Amino acid sequence: MMELLKKHIHMNRRRGNVTSQMTLDDDFNVPDSMDDVEELIMENGEVKIESVKNPGEKAEISGKLEFRILYRRPGGELTALAGSIPFTETVHMPGLAENDYVQAGWELDDLNVSLINSRKLNVKALVTLELKADEIRDMETASDVKFDGEVEVLKKTLTVAAIAVRRRDTFRVREVLTIPGNDPDAETLLWQDMRLQDVETKPLDGKIHISGDLLVFAVYSAGGGQMPVQCFEETVPFSGNVELTESAEDMIPFITVKLVHRDMELQPDSDGEMREISVDAVMELDIRLYEEEQVELLGDLYALDREAVPETGTVCFDTLAVRNQVKTKIQEKVQLTGRQRILQVCHSDGDVKIDEVQIKEDGIHMDGVLEIRLLYLTADDQAPVGAASEVLPFHLMAAADGLTQDVVYEIEPGISGLTAVMAGGDAVEVKAQITADVLVLKPVCEQTVLSVAEEPLDTERLKKIPGIIGYVVKPGDSLWKIARMFHTSVERIMELNHLSDSTIRPGDRLILVKTV
Repeated sequence: MMELLKKHIHMNRRRGNVTSQMTLDDDFNVPDSMDDVEELIMENGEVKIESVKNPGEKAEISGKLEFRILYRRPGGELTALAGSIPFTETVHMPGLAENDYVQAGWELDDLNVSLINSRKLNVKALVTLELKADEIRDMETASDVKFDGEVEVLKKTLTVAAIAVRRRDTFRVREVLTIPGNDPDAETLLWQDMRLQDVETKPLDGKIHISGDLLVFAVYSAGGGQMPVQCFEETVPFSGNVELTESAEDMIPFITVKLVHRDMELQPDSDGEMREISVDAVMELDIRLYEEEQVELLGDLYALDREAVPETGTVCFDTLAVRNQVKTKIQEKVQLTGRQRILQVCHSDGDVKIDEVQIKEDGIHMDGVLEIRLLYLTADDQAPVGAASEVLPFHLMAAADGLTQDVVYEIEPGISGLTAVMAGGDAVEVKAQITADVLVLKPVCEQTVLSVAEEPLDTERLKKIPGIIGYVVKPGDSLWKIARMFHTSVERIMELNHLSDSTIRPGDRLILVKTV
């Protein structure tokens, strides 16, 4: 009785990618407790995904667009206004199953705030939702056969990338920062921003180590409105661990880190002066850990004392094609013409967007833009703060040979070392390093034995095979094919012909003896 020996491999298969755009549009009244709007200075926003449900072949995404507006009121003082626009979006995803893992990402393609009147604003946003659905399942393959007689097997060894961990977790940073002694006390936080930079993650035994910098920026009022607005900027380094029992140091990681909560508050110091800023930041880690496994596949078999009839089929696995971080530098001079005379750039931040990905013979090519925002001080007492935005293109390439259009790739862009300094006149020199973590999985499909049936030996077929024969190797032959054709074994052919390995070439002459 033949029994196939099976092996289970935990695989992460991409079910599908869907991109959907939505437009958000709403009017907002300035609260009665706040002053009129004289001029809009700056706005920013981010999308908070609160839930993703997939009941069948559709994904239901709920969340909100949170925005913040910096404006100038009559008299020149600055004030900030915050709000949100909730949304629920349904996206059709053919083939999506209820138990699939759906990852929802977003891009804020455009945010436009316009002034209807001094007490009313209109907020419009164009948001792109990027949905990736993965099916996590156990692949069952035959690796060998258990048999009480003499059986010949054909095996193939593959190195596959099996998913070991698929998890989400969070990491929190809390810090109290002190305003430098030569700067005045703070009265009100007018503008705040937090960004991640140079984040690194790596799996260790039983945990994920994370480190990086949290860039903190604030604009605050001082001196009862009689003093110029003040800028505060500081880098908060962080390092720590996220407990994860299944993690191992030799696993291959692809971990994305995003800020999902950021909060800054003024608080008094020990002397009762408002010189401290408490920072609370929460990062979400989307963790994927892969293990490279050596898998033996049972491709074919036959028996010498009976008829073994295998049923074969095709199984597909993922193999690791690229795991790399690629970098490129941007250095550009930006002209801020048509604005007030600029005294100083007090803050710069940016977002990296990948617009196009192409799979080519030499690797994976990425084209995108760095959207940079600048906040600067001017010589105009009536408009002391100004803002500008610019778009800088870039190109990245992760080298790899033999990629095909059916590869599955993950790209996580980032930015480090962003600086913007005055370069004379109205020119600002922008420097930054664009990074991209790239993971490319290449599907490999192979034939394998799914089941096997046993039948009595076909004696009539066996009689037609010569007992001994001289055979000349033909193109495309292998010792396995020859042994099966003439009812013998690879081992006996090698022994009879004094072969040290199974390599044969067209034109070689072999002596074959039928095994009965």
